Amino acid sequence: MLSLLALATLQGAEPMSLYKLEPVPFTQVKISDRFWEPRLRTNRESTIAACFDKCEETGRLSNFRRAGGLEDGPHQGIYYDDSDVFKVIEGAAYSLALWPDAELEGFLDKLISEIAAAQESDGYLYTARTLGAVHSGTGLERWSHLAHGHELYNVGHLYEAAAAHFQATGKRTLLDVALKNAELINTVFGPGPTQNKSVPGHEEIEIGLVKLFKVTGDRRWVDLSKHFVDMRGRKDIRGEVHGEYAQDHIPLKEQTEPVGHAVRAGYIYAGAADAAALTGDKETFAAMERIWENVVKSKLHITGGIGASRSGEAFGREYDLPNDTAYLETCAAVANALWTHRLFLKSGDARHMDVLERTIYNGFLSGVSLSGDRYFYPNPLASDGHTPFNHGTAERAAWFGTSCCPVNIVRFIPSVPGMIYAASEGAAWVSLYVGGSGKVEVDGQDVKLRVGTAYPWSGRVAMTVAPEKTSEFEVRMRIPGWARNEVIPSDLYKYVGGEESLITLRVNGMPVDYEMDRGYAVIKRFWTPGDEIILDMPMEVKQVVSHENVEANTGRVALELGPIVYCFEGADNGGEVLNSALAGAGFSTVYQPSLLGGVSVISAAAASKSADGSTTQRQMRAIPYHVWANRGANEMQVWMPASLDLLPDPTTASAARLSASHCYSGDTVQALSDGRVPKSSDDHGIPRLTFWDHKGTAEWLQYDFPSPVTLTGSSIYWFDDTGKGGCRLPESWKMLYLKDGEWHDLPGPFEVAKDKACAVTFPAVQAEALKIELQLQDGWSGGVLEWAVKTD
Repeated sequence: MLSLLALATLQGAEPMSLYKLEPVPFTQVKISDRFWEPRLRTNRESTIAACFDKCEETGRLSNFRRAGGLEDGPHQGIYYDDSDVFKVIEGAAYSLALWPDAELEGFLDKLISEIAAAQESDGYLYTARTLGAVHSGTGLERWSHLAHGHELYNVGHLYEAAAAHFQATGKRTLLDVALKNAELINTVFGPGPTQNKSVPGHEEIEIGLVKLFKVTGDRRWVDLSKHFVDMRGRKDIRGEVHGEYAQDHIPLKEQTEPVGHAVRAGYIYAGAADAAALTGDKETFAAMERIWENVVKSKLHITGGIGASRSGEAFGREYDLPNDTAYLETCAAVANALWTHRLFLKSGDARHMDVLERTIYNGFLSGVSLSGDRYFYPNPLASDGHTPFNHGTAERAAWFGTSCCPVNIVRFIPSVPGMIYAASEGAAWVSLYVGGSGKVEVDGQDVKLRVGTAYPWSGRVAMTVAPEKTSEFEVRMRIPGWARNEVIPSDLYKYVGGEESLITLRVNGMPVDYEMDRGYAVIKRFWTPGDEIILDMPMEVKQVVSHENVEANTGRVALELGPIVYCFEGADNGGEVLNSALAGAGFSTVYQPSLLGGVSVISAAAASKSADGSTTQRQMRAIPYHVWANRGANEMQVWMPASLDLLPDPTTASAARLSASHCYSGDTVQALSDGRVPKSSDDHGIPRLTFWDHKGTAEWLQYDFPSPVTLTGSSIYWFDDTGKGGCRLPESWKMLYLKDGEWHDLPGPFEVAKDKACAVTFPAVQAEALKIELQLQDGWSGGVLEWAVKTD
């Protein structure tokens, strides 16, 4: 395979890349270790097959056959479902490069022929429109609803799949389909008097076009990608733009912070970095770096997850980093990794790879089960074990109506080998420590690097260096942030106490002089085939605290061991962790090869508060966050209280049994009595109960007390997301109490107001249960954030 530079030279174009490093492609890397090799194998043996099976079951594959006239029937599913098939093909292609598989390759050959049959004569490929499934979502005509139609998003994933398939197999079958489509896109959106100057609402084609350039050397694809990048936010040229949700409110080069849908954002930031780097656009690239700095400063969860708000699957406010309500879509972790890796290729700075490593080992890997066939869409940092945060369930699911996350996992896991090594003039770079080997081209000769390590459970790395002949060059090895006593490259998080690890570097058994450059240990010398480097970075359990502005983590700490973020899960701790606090800094670790695929477990001293308010001391065990919920739905928490004082005392409401006439599948009745004080009626940062999608109906809420209690008042905080969703204040409500098996009305008045607890007081009554009956406004749903009761 020709390098990017050589391909561009063949096309007669002078490359102007801002990238200083060339990543070693996945085809030149082999993995052999006890962490990533099993995951790659599971992806190959389980995830790829599971996703193709689901694509068949849900009509995603049939859509291509039907659009190509190979079978009869209407379009099935959603108009962006084509993209899911392309993503699984991409992952399957990566897998073929690692493990040749004649059966899988034959399956792909057949599927690609069906995709080719579905392509229209001018190159257009969008099965929903070809099959006549035209509606407001797709737009009535081609390109008429780019804000949401996903025509360009779908083919962006086609381009990525085609490039991967060509690299892995050398076959042009899918590449030819992609290029035929790209020619059409260039005719419509490329330079010319009839140029369509609009842009996709869901970005992705910008990345895919650069992938086409990398396998063809045709600079038209870079130019077209750059066109889509440059047209974003250009109201002066386009008139109507898609707004902040799609990062289309102002030109990209003027943007300073991440906004809108986190996955769309990560994709355009990655695509813009590529397009800017390959055209020498320093201003746009600087904007991508500037936005990244803002994320790392105040919008990055400790797991590397981004997109805290479930409202719009979007970035939240600065330092708004909730735990149990954090959204952190798995696709957003993928997008963050893609974007961050591109910034690294220009900077050569370990700070970028530190964030990438944190993301893939924590916020990304949590998205898939150890069996490879169940998935998280959101990835919260705490769970009560029953609130259905994962699109209707509190554990991983086998599939979703919109299944972008499972198929993104399929393609991302086998692409990780392409992020381990890189090359620059006179240097071989090692950025991720994974057992196996890579072939790095340095100054015209191949240098074979073979790595042996138990990372991430051990910080010892042994690497042999084998150039074709004795030569002088640099080997640059990243010293991770955790070993430099830096959580991430900002003050958003910091370790409690601690110092930099006592790092040692030896070559052929002897200490060696090295320089530190932007987080990399640089060893420059004449290398002889068989030279061995030993890098030793001692690991110890470290406590992490958040910036004081992160209210959700006030008084809380998280535990890390090396690059791994830990959590406490009910399965290891008698079923309960949310009632506990850490009780000191004494920790021990043990590697347990038979637990959860092999993990290091942390033991910690803790104290727990029971329902009656009494406290007990106990030992608790923490496991890596990325493997939680592999033993069913149960309690989990990353940020543990550092003191029992942070835990709420039991209340009459929290002791009651809760019920409701209806609760939306993504909400929980437990929100009524969790003691969380709303900031406003539109507070999306705490759990809630909504009656969605009931509208204009009569509904009820009820507390059943374990024994009769004396009540003198109550208050309710209504949920109202005016301007964002379909919930409004109720039209009216009243309260009743149960005594001796009969319901009795309580006196009002019953206030209906936003942004406050609507309180009612009444003469003391003995109650076995308390009920609220409410009437929703006509045409609107409603909800509740908190319901408190007052006792005598």
